[in-house]
Amino acid sequence: MMANADTEEPSAVHAPPGLSGGGLGPLMLGALGVVYGDIGTSPLYTMKTALEWAGGADADAALGMLSLIVWTLLITTSIKYVAVVMRADNDGEGGILALMSLLGIKHGERLGVIAIGLIGAALLYGDGAITPAISVLSALEGLKTPLPQITPYIVMLSAIILVGLFVLQAQGTDRIGRLFGPVMIVWFVIIGALGLSGILRHPTVLAALDPRYGLVYLFGHGMTGFLVLGAVFLCATGAEALYADMGHFGARPIRFAWYGLVLPCLILNYAGQTAVVVDGALGQEANPFFALCPAALQLPLVALATVATIIASQAIISGAFSMTRQAIQLGLCPRLHIAQTSATGYGQIYIGFVNWTLMALTLGLAFGFKSSDNLAAAFGIAVSLTMLLTSILMFLTMREIWKWSFAASLLIAGLFVLVDLSFVSANLMKVLEGGWFPLVVAAIIFFLMMTWRQGRDLLLRKLERDTLPLAIFIAQVGAKARVSGTAVYMTSRLDVVPVPLLHNLKHNKVLHDRIVLLHVVTASTPRVAPDQRIEVEHLGSNFHTMTLRYGFMEQPDIPEALDQCRERGLTFNMMETSFFVGRVKIVAERRSRLAAVQAHLFEIMHRNAMAATEFFRIPPNRVIELGGQVEI
Repeated sequence: MMANADTEEPSAVHAPPGLSGGGLGPLMLGALGVVYGDIGTSPLYTMKTALEWAGGADADAALGMLSLIVWTLLITTSIKYVAVVMRADNDGEGGILALMSLLGIKHGERLGVIAIGLIGAALLYGDGAITPAISVLSALEGLKTPLPQITPYIVMLSAIILVGLFVLQAQGTDRIGRLFGPVMIVWFVIIGALGLSGILRHPTVLAALDPRYGLVYLFGHGMTGFLVLGAVFLCATGAEALYADMGHFGARPIRFAWYGLVLPCLILNYAGQTAVVVDGALGQEANPFFALCPAALQLPLVALATVATIIASQAIISGAFSMTRQAIQLGLCPRLHIAQTSATGYGQIYIGFVNWTLMALTLGLAFGFKSSDNLAAAFGIAVSLTMLLTSILMFLTMREIWKWSFAASLLIAGLFVLVDLSFVSANLMKVLEGGWFPLVVAAIIFFLMMTWRQGRDLLLRKLERDTLPLAIFIAQVGAKARVSGTAVYMTSRLDVVPVPLLHNLKHNKVLHDRIVLLHVVTASTPRVAPDQRIEVEHLGSNFHTMTLRYGFMEQPDIPEALDQCRERGLTFNMMETSFFVGRVKIVAERRSRLAAVQAHLFEIMHRNAMAATEFFRIPPNRVIELGGQVEI
């Protein structure tokens, strides 16, 4: 069994596999293809949604919307995430679970930090279902102008593309991923050029860079201005991905790509869309993004937009896989089958259960909401709440990790919280119009995660209650009959006797010649240095304890680790080694500490979790399972 987290801070800091080798240019190219797909496709629906929620806009209102969009990009993305939050790396890794682990989740303490991290992760799963649906729908809706006869089939075409996207996940995206960066460069250059063409027709839109235009619109239009703020926030969706995918490329390439290409092109495009509105050339229910493009080039632009949205969808799906692996390693989720789809690609993994669940949710959204406009409310609330929770954790990071003063931490983090709260409040106004979806998904996932964590902790305590101290056991059985070979018992604690060892002695009446108690620990860092991986202690009477440490981004491999034990006085012949593991059947007590529903849910999750032997890559022909029954 795995512990929740390691109690020691690894002293060595080493680069993740994705950063070994490769210069700044290739890493920037990769970041453009993976990190910026979501925020890079937001011009497809942000201004359009803002105009619809405002009921249309005159020239002054359009300038106000543009000002709000520009300053949202500057404050939320450029300052908060790129300049500040990305400094809070956990040994090079980012994301809300990595930040939660950095602040400590050891031994059940810091329950508030754990709850914030779990809620944020749960919300990101909702985002993972919404992003593919809204992105692909918004791109294909560009066909309404050049091919109006295809309008009734847009939802079905979107569903076909989405199904293909999820079906191909099992093949991996290693080869396709190499094309993502160049495609996104073309995307950003084109949307920047389209925006520039609009600006040249109406250079006065650049006046909206003055934040006063945004403030005047926000406070001068009452409830309408407040509602539009929720639509404006859509321009920042994907900012969380900059932080979550930091471990793939490093902070420096992501920052260079943002300031050097992505941000300028986004601002140019939003300004160009505003110029179309000011010009009065926007037809009823038309999308200002596609209105920027000459009629003859609209079909190629729709094709490019569709490819860009597929890339954005791929990035969020891959992020869901990565976050699930973190949750499994941190003891927040049952073990699931994780397939490595590339021998070299960092983060190239596939988790079937997550993939098909996301596909079902995404297709349900596409058919249920039918358009990107209807999905906008659901999209904003998931991301804005996650950003708010990140800001709260950043206050703790500033105080505890960076050792900032209370005043400085409160000032900076407080400003972020204030901005995030305004976006959350604006998006909450749309709860009944779609915003309920990510809240319901997040509540279900949070409940399942907490049920697994609480049930697992209770199960461990129940198992440990029926054992005895290891030192006393060794003294009592030292002279008992032994059989040849090595027995490895996996255990969650090294100071007590594993239950399978007691069962084996009780039923078989013998012990193996050499007994190793193996404890696998998940560290609070993404990776553990090789020289800190293994710790061996010799206890006498040929009893030994072994601790294997893995980061929450690593896949444990016990046979590989045992091969590396020769320097520590232990040599293993796999043909003479047996692995003993417990197979526990859960039975709900009538008066359980867990609620009845949670107890049954935990039993289902425990029964269907991937076997520990398979997860730890132990050869199945060397495994002996000893069953038992535990009431919780």
